[in-house]
Amino acid sequence: MTMDTSQTTTTSSQKILEKFDRESVTRNPGNQAVRILIACTAAFYSLFHLYITFYPMPTLLTRAIHVGVGAALIFLVYPPAKSSSRSKIIWFDWLWVAAALASMFYLIVQYQNIMTIRGGIPNTTDIVMAILTVIVVLEMGRRITGWILPIFALIFLSYPFYSHMRFVPDRLATRLYDLGDIFGQLYLKTEGLYSTAIGASVSFIFLFILFGAFLARSGMGQLFNDLALALAGSHQGGPAKVAVISSGFMGSINGSAVANVVGTGAFTIPLMKKIGYSRNFAGAVEASASIGGQILPPIMGASAFIMAETTGVKYSTIALAALIPALLYYFGVLAQVHFRAGKDDLKGVPKADLPRVKEVMKARGHMLFPIIALVVMLAKSIPIGYAAAYTIGITVLVSWIRPETRMGIKDIFAALQDGAKQSLSVMAACAVVGIVIGVVNLTSFGNVMTSLIVSLGSGSLFLTLILTMIASMILGMGLPSIPAYIITATMVAPALATFEVPVIVAHLFVFYFGIFANITPPVALASFAGAGIAGGDPMKTGFLSLKLALAGFIVPFMFVYNPDMLMLDTREIVVTAREFAKPHWFNIASVAVTALVGVTALSAALEGYFKTHIAVWQRILMAVGGLMLIIPETVTDIIGIVIVAALFALNIMRAKRQSTTAVA
Repeated sequence: MTMDTSQTTTTSSQKILEKFDRESVTRNPGNQAVRILIACTAAFYSLFHLYITFYPMPTLLTRAIHVGVGAALIFLVYPPAKSSSRSKIIWFDWLWVAAALASMFYLIVQYQNIMTIRGGIPNTTDIVMAILTVIVVLEMGRRITGWILPIFALIFLSYPFYSHMRFVPDRLATRLYDLGDIFGQLYLKTEGLYSTAIGASVSFIFLFILFGAFLARSGMGQLFNDLALALAGSHQGGPAKVAVISSGFMGSINGSAVANVVGTGAFTIPLMKKIGYSRNFAGAVEASASIGGQILPPIMGASAFIMAETTGVKYSTIALAALIPALLYYFGVLAQVHFRAGKDDLKGVPKADLPRVKEVMKARGHMLFPIIALVVMLAKSIPIGYAAAYTIGITVLVSWIRPETRMGIKDIFAALQDGAKQSLSVMAACAVVGIVIGVVNLTSFGNVMTSLIVSLGSGSLFLTLILTMIASMILGMGLPSIPAYIITATMVAPALATFEVPVIVAHLFVFYFGIFANITPPVALASFAGAGIAGGDPMKTGFLSLKLALAGFIVPFMFVYNPDMLMLDTREIVVTAREFAKPHWFNIASVAVTALVGVTALSAALEGYFKTHIAVWQRILMAVGGLMLIIPETVTDIIGIVIVAALFALNIMRAKRQSTTAVA
C-alpha cells in the first residue's frame, strides 16, 4: 500500500513538473542501442568539459562544440512535442542531430581559414552554415524552453532586416545590413550565438551543474530535507519552515525554480497541509522559497557566474554582496510563515516523528564538506573552473566515508549523464539569447532601450528604478532565471548606469526582478507548480507567493540607495566595480539590523499577528514603521524604531494579559 501511494505521488509530481517545466519532458527510448548512445554521449559531454578546464582550446571552437554536441543531445533526449512518442526517436530527429553536428564540424574544419585567411569575413558557405545553425538553435530552444524565448529571439533577428527602412522611427533606424553582416556576427564571432553567455555556460555553469548532479547522487537532497526537519520541524509551523530552509539550499545548487518546487514540494507541501496550512498558502511557501535559492550564495543557481562574466566583477565579490539581501529575503518569508502559524495556532511535527540532528549529521553530514571546500577555494581566488572541477573530485572521495553516500562506478557514470542532461536547458537558453546579444551588439539596440527608459524616467532615479523593475519582470516572464538575467542585463541594466549606479548594484537589481517573474501572475510558473502539487488555485497561490516574497521586492531598492547592504565601498566600486575596498562595517551592521526589524514589522503587518492578533489600525501603523526602517535614512530609521518598538511592546503586553486571563 505504501509503495503504491509513493509511486502514485511520484507519477503525479512528474506530471506537474512536465506541465510547468518544459525541460522535464524527456524521452526514454525503448531501443537499447539508442539508450547506450545517449548515455555515452552525455558522459563524453561531461568529460569534455572537465578536460577543457585544464587543457583549454580556442574560444570559438570550445563554444561551438558545447553548442553542437549539446544540441545533438537535445534532439535525442527531447521529443518535438509533448504529445510525441517518448519511447522512440522520430526519423527527422536524426536529421536535426546531423545538422547540429554539421554546424559544429564546419567551424572545426574551417577555423584556420576563417580566422587567418578570410579574417572573419563570411563567404557564401559560411552564411549557409550560419543560417542552418540559427535554425538548429531556435529549434533546440523551442524543445527545451518552450516558444517564448525563440519567438523573442526571432523578433530581434528580424530587426536588422528592416531597421534601415523609412517607416522606422529615427531613434530605431540603422544602416543597411546584408546577410553577411547579420549571420557573420552570429556565427563567426564570439559576440552572437557564441557570446559571453555561452562562454559562461562552458566555463562555469556546466561544471557547477555537474557538481550538483554528483551531490544529488550522493544523497545531498536527503541531507537538506532531514537537516531542515531536525532543526525546524518541531517548531511552530515547522513544516513550512522546513520547506523554506530545504528549498533555499536546493534552489541555490540546482538553479531551477519549478524543478525545485516539484522536487522538494512533493515532500514538504503535504506536511504543511497536514498541520493546517491552506492549500494555496502551502504552494506559495514552496514557490517563494524555491525562487529565492537563486539569489542565495554561494552558488546562486549558477547565475552568479554569468554575472561575473558579464560585469567583470569577481565571483567572490558578487557572492558576498548578495548575502545580506538574500538572508533578508528568507527572513521575510520565514517571518510570515511563523506569524501565520501563530495566528492559526499551527503546531509543528512531534519530535518523536522527526530525525535528530546528531543522527542526520552522522549519516550524511560529511557531504557538507565539498560545499565548504568550494567556498574556501573561491574565497582564495582559485579559478572558478578549477574550483568546480576539484570539488567534483572531492565529492566522490568524501562520499566514500559512509555507506549511505558512497558513489560507485555506476553512480559516477550516472552523475556524468545527469550533469550533461541537466545542463542542456541552460546551454540552449544561452545560445538562443546569443541571437539577441548578437543583434544588440550589431545594431546598438541596447543603447536605444537605455535611452528610452531614461527618457521615460524623466531624470528621476526612483522612477527609472520602477520602470527597470517592470521591464525586468516583463522580460523575465516564462523564462528560466539565467536567460531572464542575461536579457535584462543586456537590455535594461545599462539604464541605471546613467545615474552612476555601480555596475554590480544595477545587475543585482535586474537579476532580482527577472527571477521574481516566476511568481508574478499572470505567468507565475513556480507558483502554478506549487498550486498543482498542493491542489490549490493557481492565481491565488501566485498572489500569496508575491505576498510572501514582498521583502524581495523592497530589498533591491534598499541596496540601490544604500549599497552598504552589499558590503561594498561605493567610493571605490563606482570607479572600478571590481574589488572590495574598505566597507564601512558600522554602516553595514546598521542597515542590516534596521532592515531586519523593518522586514519583521512588515511581515507582522501583512499577517496581522505578533504574539497576538493585531487590529487593522495597528497593522497600518506597523507597515508604515517597517517601511520607514527599510528606507536608508537616519530620520526615518528613528521614526520607524519608535513606531515599531511601541507596537511590539503593546502586543507583547496584550498577549501576556490574554494568557493570564486564559489561565485564570
